Amino acid sequence: MWIVWTAGVVAVVVAVAGAVLAVGAIRWRAEGRAVAEAMASARRAPSSLTHATARLDGLPAPVRRYLSLVLTDGQPVITAARLTQEGEFLIDAGRWVPFTAAHQVIATPPAFDWDARMSMAPGLSVFVRDAYAGGEGRLRAAVLGLWTVAAEDNSPELAEGELLRYLAEAVWYPTVLLPGDGLTWEAVDGATARARLVDGEVAAELEFRFGADGLVAEVSAGSRPRMVDGVAVRTPWRGRFGDYRTEAGMQVPHTAEVEWILPEGPQPYWRGRIVAADYDFAR
Repeated sequence: MWIVWTAGVVAVVVAVAGAVLAVGAIRWRAEGRAVAEAMASARRAPSSLTHATARLDGLPAPVRRYLSLVLTDGQPVITAARLTQEGEFLIDAGRWVPFTAAHQVIATPPAFDWDARMSMAPGLSVFVRDAYAGGEGRLRAAVLGLWTVAAEDNSPELAEGELLRYLAEAVWYPTVLLPGDGLTWEAVDGATARARLVDGEVAAELEFRFGADGLVAEVSAGSRPRMVDGVAVRTPWRGRFGDYRTEAGMQVPHTAEVEWILPEGPQPYWRGRIVAADYDFAR
């Protein structure tokens, strides 16, 4: 009898756990569909359908060299991208947890949805959505997609931070870094240039540093909003890229690490790699 009763209890627990997981997944997918609809409703055709080398005239020398390396003349312009990622995220002092993520991107106007699963313990995941669409930022983390543990409502600071992320990650969808469609370049020095991206009332500005090979090695912002106890604190920020490979005829990095530059020193908090990349191109 005891063995039968225990087996029954286990069966009930498993059933309840399965139901909880299913409800969380359903709710999370519904939220994802809302973001996807916001991205799709704003989507428009890019100003140019293909890359022409002549478009690089007048750009800062390191930018011109970089775009000549990663793109070919006649390269179709990216309209959307789907990236599969895996890596580690810092959740508290010294504790990194693994994540997997599906990263959806729309090129014009700028929009993305980063949908991640962070493994906190066997069988226990936190779902994280970091998104930008229609000039608004979205950020939410929920245990199993049900119980919210972190969230930020849209604000000018959040929108700016999300557009900064989009611009920094444009090395993964590099036709976005061509001039036009709200993007401009300004020379800094022989190895650095400043990019500015404007999306309606939201603007983001980053410095791109190019390595000896001509590829983007690092991006940085002197002031990116960072939430500290619910308050946006402007903090220097930096991202690094490496392991360039060919994807759909373009050179894109497959590894990245990002960090806040705190008074006590750099604090890395995200490091990841591209597992797969798929693109839609203008026709």
